[in-house]
Amino acid sequence: MIKTISKIGNSHGIIFDSAILELAHLKAGDELNLEIHDGGAITLTPIRRQVSRPEVSQIIDGVLREYSETMKKLS
Repeated sequence: MIKTISKIGNSHGIIFDSAILELAHLKAGDELNLEIHDGGAITLTPIRRQVSRPEVSQIIDGVLREYSETMKKLS
């Protein structure tokens, strides 16, 4: 895919249309790591925050508490 660098205010940038963002599972505000390689190649890699085990346990406990009646009916 060919993109053109555009002037955006006092800076320059590349516009990612919604289809590209959707395919890459990105949204406005997401952080990317930018690397410049020998020869000028540029790679952008999404920074995906990993959720810790205690955070996952806390979320699961909250869901189980919130939906305890539903869970009882399903069992």
